[in-house]
Amino acid sequence: MAEGGKILAKIMAELEKAIGPGIATKELNRLAEGLIFEFGGKPSFKDYDGFPASLCVSINEQVVHALPGSRIIKQGDLVSLDLGILYKGLHTDMARTFAVGKASPLAEKLIVVTKKALEIAKKTAKPGIKLEDISRAIQQYVESQVYSVQGTDDPSQAKLGNRGFNVIRELCGHGIGRELHEEPQILNFVGEDYGGDEEVILKEGMVFCVEPMVAAGHWKLKKSSDSFGYETKDGSLSCHFEDTVALTVKGLEVLTRL
Repeated sequence: MAEGGKILAKIMAELEKAIGPGIATKELNRLAEGLIFEFGGKPSFKDYDGFPASLCVSINEQVVHALPGSRIIKQGDLVSLDLGILYKGLHTDMARTFAVGKASPLAEKLIVVTKKALEIAKKTAKPGIKLEDISRAIQQYVESQVYSVQGTDDPSQAKLGNRGFNVIRELCGHGIGRELHEEPQILNFVGEDYGGDEEVILKEGMVFCVEPMVAAGHWKLKKSSDSFGYETKDGSLSCHFEDTVALTVKGLEVLTRL
């Protein structure tokens, strides 16, 4: 899985270079699929639950699983790429969100918050802790962040109560290995409607995907028109970062990095 993870990280780096104004999302999918086969892997996502592409390309209000097609990337867009590969019989999975050119202050802050939430989750994960400790760490950090410019809240992104950013609650991280999605589910929140297996104790040898998904508005989602993607119900911006990680005797190892 470490081998596959490094290959996946290399492919993601190449995709980042290709993102720019005027590029159709289907071109990114074509590039990703070509690189996967070039490295001797297979796309994890293609034909999974009927998904016809190898790469998920989600823009702005789209959170995850958007189908690449004729949509053209524009200056200022937030582009989230989610990609998985099957290499030597084992899956790895990662996601990154990129700002195209000069992004709005809100978009830039959203990227910083989501990326840091992933780093906090990775620092929290260690043998002996409960799974819900990761979920709590992500939620507490994200919901502590309030967006403002020079002390004035952005009028286009009304705060919800006292919160400026919210973790997506209808989607989650997951175990991974011989199957793309394995137990346990790794939610990004805790509470009365927490649906995760909070009593799971992390142990050496576990491999799983941590993936904070954050909205600059409400966390509720709706299906995208392509019938595969999910987007924020209120149309607010969203962001997604994901790594495949392993718990080892030496601590946490991030598999999806160079």
